[in-house]
Amino acid sequence: MLSQTRRIVIKVGSSLVTNQGKGLDHAALARWAAQIAALKQMDKEIVLVSSGAIAEGMQRLGWDTRPTALYELQAAAAVGQMGLAQAYASGFSQYGLQTAQVLLTHEDLSNRKRYLNARSTLTALLKLNIIPIINENDTVATDEIRFGDNDTLAALVTNLIEADALVILTDQAGLYTSDPRKDPAAKLLPEVHAGDPALEKMAGGVGSTISRGGMQTKVIAAKRAARSGADTIVASGHEENILIRLSNDESIGTRFLAKVPVLAARKQWLADYLQVKGYVTLDRGAIKALIADGKSLLPIGVVGVDGEFERGETVSCLDEEGREIARGLINYSAIETQKILRRASTEIEAILGYVDEPELIHRNNLVLL
Repeated sequence: MLSQTRRIVIKVGSSLVTNQGKGLDHAALARWAAQIAALKQMDKEIVLVSSGAIAEGMQRLGWDTRPTALYELQAAAAVGQMGLAQAYASGFSQYGLQTAQVLLTHEDLSNRKRYLNARSTLTALLKLNIIPIINENDTVATDEIRFGDNDTLAALVTNLIEADALVILTDQAGLYTSDPRKDPAAKLLPEVHAGDPALEKMAGGVGSTISRGGMQTKVIAAKRAARSGADTIVASGHEENILIRLSNDESIGTRFLAKVPVLAARKQWLADYLQVKGYVTLDRGAIKALIADGKSLLPIGVVGVDGEFERGETVSCLDEEGREIARGLINYSAIETQKILRRASTEIEAILGYVDEPELIHRNNLVLL
């Protein structure tokens, strides 16, 4: 199922990384590290979304029952994140791989500027061959902005980095026609279309007392991931060498098919769903670089700026006759763009005192019209 994919987001649930909520299962984490190291040998880029921080914090604090008070959850997460990060760093170091801890909130991905910052950080880590270990930032999140479960977080990260696939590993074999714990006639569905309204009705409730998610959150996560064109696989993490077998195209669990490929989905999102906040006028050289060469937009090719926009907002790219040729997410504000237009990317830091990106609009964040 994954042989043709390169960038994969893998989510492992609490039941797969903890000893029934009694702290981390270090042997299990070592097995995940071994499998992901094998995927890296297949030249795949991996982002790991891992639960377990609160369970580890509960164990360190001597709590037997998951708290309901937000401040207690935040305290458990703060304590547990230390152990989770240490355990993964130790596990992956056995294979010469480095890890990075990335904590996110919903606000980080809904704010355009922070969205680009998070995207740039994760992209940089992948280029450096580092494995990002992502979790919700429970220590600062509130009820209003929490993802609520790591299935949703994994789907949003899949969209963020334009991953080819999302793999959600759980203690269930996949999506059944009905709850197999209640209906012995329930059948496993090997392949479905993400976003099919009937799927949510088939999904049951929360499967364990440790996790916050259930099959329903996984079905919704698959629907979210499909918006950027990524397929999702939901399978049992208790299957031996599950990740390697999936990478060898063995049919395990349920595959949620996206209706459109990754690139087409993102281009449609950029072209049709984002509100234009400003305009930049390009010279002929920049237009050729975009259209003929498939390059990013550099500040040296911009001859004019119009509108008030911030980093991460959508701008329209015009030719000198005012015709729109492209639009995309810009890496600098209108004021910053005005200062660096007609200048080489190597001059950005000297002019602004810092550099966010060498490109004004990266080609991955730009669609030709």
